[in-house]
Amino acid sequence: MQEDKLSREPDQVDLPIDGTLDLHTFRPGEVKDLLPQYLSLCRERGILQVRVIHGKGTGVLRETVHSILSRLAEVSSFVPAGEGGGGWGATIVALRPLAKMPDTRMGVK
Repeated sequence: MQEDKLSREPDQVDLPIDGTLDLHTFRPGEVKDLLPQYLSLCRERGILQVRVIHGKGTGVLRETVHSILSRLAEVSSFVPAGEGGGGWGATIVALRPLAKMPDTRMGVK
């Protein structure tokens, strides 16, 4: 069975779509595109709670992540992870489920 993954350029790192996104291996400039893509793939797979690990550091990456999350319609909420989930070095994101498309075939209700 092939595992769903997200690849990035130029090194083609495979990233499993499992509900945890660790940003330590990415450059800050990659986060703007990576985060929405990853969350979209999680929603497609029915993963509606995602942990984004941004690290504690100076808080710049956390602020960037939170800024991106606040602009995404598919995000219903986000909060700092509890102590067991990384504390303020990670963010728990709640995603809205994908809307189900009505079945328009004849005879199907």
